Amino acid sequence: MIATRKLRRARVLIVGCGDVGMRALPLLQARAAAPRVIALTHHPARAGELRAAGAMPIPGDLDARRSLKRLAGIARTVLHLAPPPRDGAADTRTRALISTLRARYRSAARPAQTPVMAQRFARGYMRAADLRVRHEFRNASSVPLRRPGSRSSSFAKTSFIVPDGPFSTSLRPESFRPGLRFVYASTTGVYGDCGGAWIDETRPARPENERARRRVSAERQLRRAGAESGWRVSVVRIPGIYAGNRLPLARIERAMPALVDADDVYTNHIHADDLAAILICTLARGRPQRVTNASDDTDLRMADYFDRVADAYGMPRVPRISRQEAQARLEPITLSFMGESRRLSNARLKRELRYALRYPSVDDFLRENAQR
Repeated sequence: MIATRKLRRARVLIVGCGDVGMRALPLLQARAAAPRVIALTHHPARAGELRAAGAMPIPGDLDARRSLKRLAGIARTVLHLAPPPRDGAADTRTRALISTLRARYRSAARPAQTPVMAQRFARGYMRAADLRVRHEFRNASSVPLRRPGSRSSSFAKTSFIVPDGPFSTSLRPESFRPGLRFVYASTTGVYGDCGGAWIDETRPARPENERARRRVSAERQLRRAGAESGWRVSVVRIPGIYAGNRLPLARIERAMPALVDADDVYTNHIHADDLAAILICTLARGRPQRVTNASDDTDLRMADYFDRVADAYGMPRVPRISRQEAQARLEPITLSFMGESRRLSNARLKRELRYALRYPSVDDFLRENAQR
């Protein structure tokens, strides 16, 4: 019986299990009934680290499609955290992953159907699944729902511990719809420069650099695959990630200048622990073909952010220069982050995913963790 239960455990595939993926692992494995986590890695040296964290490593390289053959049919839930390639207009890594996964999981629609008919079938299936998901997660923050008169839930349950408390949910989309449950970690850089305006997920993507264009390419490929193959695809757009090991302390120590107030840009932030929990919430509660901004409540300009970190750690503040001086002194990659200004609404994150931020702002984290 024990062996049979292990074989029946839901499986989650993490593609790109870096810092955020490693933070997500304990959330997925908080209970004995947690899904089996499989991590794709192209670094053999990381296999031991992944095993120690509770994941089963599988070697593979998104730049070598033949190495991905073992992924076909290996899991019904996919968390895609891998970055796109460093050059090119399209995300060829996501294209290779989609091609591999589609080889096993396709829509239940007949192959002879036209693309339009297949899309209509997928949308109808999504609506039916959404009704069941909303019923299933109505009281997810307390106890699993059960059908009247039944002794157990009709869905396989998995509990996760997130900052706003434990919730119980299903990570087995195969129990109520065909295909995959797919969450993709994108970037808020796809919005481009918004002149410091407040924006939400309805803002059209207007990428202004090659990195963001490749992210848009990945989003479109996945949403198209979702429409054609019946996958439940959710996109999480991520701003600047920070944590105790991801603060700009080295930049502050080097006294790398920031922009004066008149030229400065608004930036957006999310703590790595919050991001990991948001991704897990999206696996459970994210709507199909839906985009969510994973941003906290911070409302700061870039130089002000550096000043808050410097003050919290007892370091001198960085000097400020004009944009014209910055163009002469700073590298292009650094300047690219100083050329886009926007403020993100996280209303959808709180309303649809019902996520309560552990660190609502950078100040909350610094007050709790800064080492003066």
